[in-house]
Amino acid sequence: MGAGPVSQPELNFPHKFSVSAEHAGERLDRFLVSQAPEASRARIQQLIADGKVRVNGAAAKPSLRLREHDQVEMLGSPAPPPLKAFAEDIPLDVVYEDDALAVINKPAGMIVHAGAGARSQSGTLVNALLHRFASLSGVGGELRPGIVHRLDKDTSGLVVVAKSDLAHRRLAEQFSRRAVKKTYLALVHGWMKQERGTIASAIARDRIRRTRMTTRARGGREAISHWRVLRRVHSRFGKFSLLEIKIDTGRTHQIRVHLASLGHPVVGDTLYGAPRELKDRRGGKLALGRNFLHAAAIELKHPGTGGRLQFSRPLPPDLEDFLSHLEGG
Repeated sequence: MGAGPVSQPELNFPHKFSVSAEHAGERLDRFLVSQAPEASRARIQQLIADGKVRVNGAAAKPSLRLREHDQVEMLGSPAPPPLKAFAEDIPLDVVYEDDALAVINKPAGMIVHAGAGARSQSGTLVNALLHRFASLSGVGGELRPGIVHRLDKDTSGLVVVAKSDLAHRRLAEQFSRRAVKKTYLALVHGWMKQERGTIASAIARDRIRRTRMTTRARGGREAISHWRVLRRVHSRFGKFSLLEIKIDTGRTHQIRVHLASLGHPVVGDTLYGAPRELKDRRGGKLALGRNFLHAAAIELKHPGTGGRLQFSRPLPPDLEDFLSHLEGG
């Protein structure tokens, strides 16, 4: 694979518009949305930001109010250039590898793959995979080669990667049938009232804060999480519970949303109500800088042989150090 992003060049066929009296006083971005319906609003905003929209020969801001007879020129293609992931020399902790699949211990802070609207496509797990492996499955498309399932950016732990299309389809079918067993470790605020339990609350996207998920909206998708207490921590920063969680489903932010719905957000998870830093009565502070959530174990059938595969990885050093500091305080 090449060492840089691969994309097709934009087609340079300018679209020219003359502003009529009907559109006089209209914002530039809204005018272009009405005149170039083949271009999305986001694409128009990007073209303007890149200086590829000119009014009377000069670059302009999206909020510019147009006048009758203004000449508007859109230099870039209405459709964004197709995106394709590229190889990057990023170290990987490869837990297992054969001709069909690989299992990676992903660090916190690494995005699994770039989104279609991402400005930057570097530093992802996919970039690292393309550099490390000769081939990956193409079922997920050119932005997601090999990716069968995902972990959140700030969640560390085990990710299964498919090397062939056949392996990808068979692995995806296991995930769909809930035949893959996934185990997580999480530290949450407060002491759980019981030693174990099951959360079976449907999850939907929050209608107000679109980056969040919620258990309170109607029309959510079924989500099931089983938890048990491994340790209870009583520190000068408060009470905490170290949990083992097994999930039957794999909804977006599932564990984080479910635990927050019980009033026990994951430590470090500010999106779902956890404080950014812990404070004690003497003015001491302790911050993690990520979610205390780790995909510790996974069990599945080999997509080729059908044999059972089991993998596990302990808490990474940053979480172990944080827990030790907490317990020692």
